[in-house]
Formats: sequence, structure tokens, C-alpha cells
Amino acid sequence: MNLRLRFVVVLVLCTVGIVAVAQTSSSSTAQTPQSPREQAWSVLKNGLTNSNMDKRKKAVAELGLLPGDSQALDAALTALKDDKPDVRVAAAQALGDMSAKIATPQLIAALQDTDVSVILTAAHTLVTFGNEKGYNVFYAVLTGQQKSGESLAEQQKKMLNDPKKLAGLGFQTGLGFVPFGSLGYSAFKLFTKDDVSPVLAAAALTLAKDPDPKSGQALVNAAQDQKKWLVRAAAYDAIAKRGDPSLKGAAVSGLQDAQEEVQYSAAAAVIRLSDIEEHPKGAAAPAKRKPAPLKK
Repeated sequence: MNLRLRFVVVLVLCTVGIVAVAQTSSSSTAQTPQSPREQAWSVLKNGLTNSNMDKRKKAVAELGLLPGDSQALDAALTALKDDKPDVRVAAAQALGDMSAKIATPQLIAALQDTDVSVILTAAHTLVTFGNEKGYNVFYAVLTGQQKSGESLAEQQKKMLNDPKKLAGLGFQTGLGFVPFGSLGYSAFKLFTKDDVSPVLAAAALTLAKDPDPKSGQALVNAAQDQKKWLVRAAAYDAIAKRGDPSLKGAAVSGLQDAQEEVQYSAAAAVIRLSDIEEHPKGAAAPAKRKPAPLKK
């Protein structure tokens, strides 16, 4: 066999060997099954990138079940920039469910969103993180101005005065991520009749834990001046939860409210604040009376 022919034979054998190795490698890869976790992420990613907004929103909402997962955090932050407001809302809420405080800067940026639903959801998540910027938003919703005394931005005021927008927002804010407690059913009944009350009531309840005294005064004003009874009742509930005895006088005035539901809320506030006033933290607890012995 001459030299040229040997070269051709060697070249052919090498080529066949390379193809065989590639096929073996490909076959091996194809046969390696995905782990259940990998399969799950494939399914979720299909939802996160789906062209259907509703499916995308639902997939984003499920990210809230994955606290501490860096991949879920990245996906939620990406969704916070989605072109659809509903998806951005789901992302802001999912970040709250994940307790992702690391996303605070992005949520603060979301307070400048053009959609009020996104603003309130981001604000609520910030409230759960104890961030004052979240409380500031709900203060503005309840009072119509910022704590600095400045009016709301024209775009925000326009959205809050949009009945159609508030119809959906009232359901989401009033009956969704802000619990109404004893007012839940009443709020639900009013939802189709009154677009504004659930939103304002939700704002009042959110301010219950805001340590700023301005929020306490805003609750007093809402409890005494709001025309909508649901808002007044929510304000008294918030005053009770706030636990500040200095607000008891305002709660007492609510006992004379024309609406019975408001009277009940005010009564609970008076009782709770009276108890706190009589037994402040650090004071000795009242002695418990021993039960009377059973008669034989």
C-alpha cells in the first residue's frame, strides 16, 4: 500500500471514530433524564415567558411560594418590568410573599409606575418589609396628600378618581392583599356599589402599624370626617390595632356614630385602648382570681 493510500485510510478511520464518539455522546445526553426540579422549572419558565398575559401572571404569582430561591427572585424582578400591569402587580406581590427584602430598591422604583394597582401592591409589599415609603403611599391615598403636605401627582390623582380603575382596584386592594377582618363581608357587599370605599378602608387599615404620629392623626380624621361608613369603621379598627391610648378620645366619639357597624368598631377601639391605658407594657399584670371550688 503506497503512502498516499495509507493516508486516505487513516483519515477515513479517524473520521468514523469522531462521528462514533459524537453519536455516543449525543445518545448519552439524550438518555440523561431531567430531575423533577428541572422538569418543574421548565414548566414554570414556559408560563413566565408565555405570550398570554393571564398565563404569565399566574406563573409569576407562583414564584411567591419559593422564598430563598435565587432563580425565583430573578424571575420576579424580571416580571416587575413586564409591559402588562397585571403581571407587574403579580411580581410585586410575589416578592412580598417571598420576603425578598433584597428587592426593596426595585419595589421603591415601582412606586413611580404609571398604573396605580402596581403602585399600591409595591407599597403594600414595602409595608410588610417595614419600609416607611410603603406607608407613605397609603397615607396619601387616605388623605389625598403626601406626609410632606404636597398633593399627589396629577397622574396618581387621575387614576384614583377613575371609577373603572377603582372597581378592580377596590376588589384587589380592599379584599385581596389587605385583610379586612370583621369588615370583610361588608366590604364585599359594598364592592359593586361603592368603588372608592374599599380602597380608602384598606389604606386606613394599613396605617395601623405605621409608627408615624401623622398616620394616627390621619386615622382620627378619617374616623370622624369620612362620609363612607366603611372607611370610618376601618379607621376605628386601625386605631384599635395601633394601640395608642392618646387616640381613645376620638374612639369614644365614634360610639355616637349614625352607623351601627361604626359604633361596634369604635367600641372595640375604646375597650382595647382603655385596657392598654390601665395596664401598659411593663406594668404588673393584674392578679388572676382563683376559680371558685366546685360544689359537691
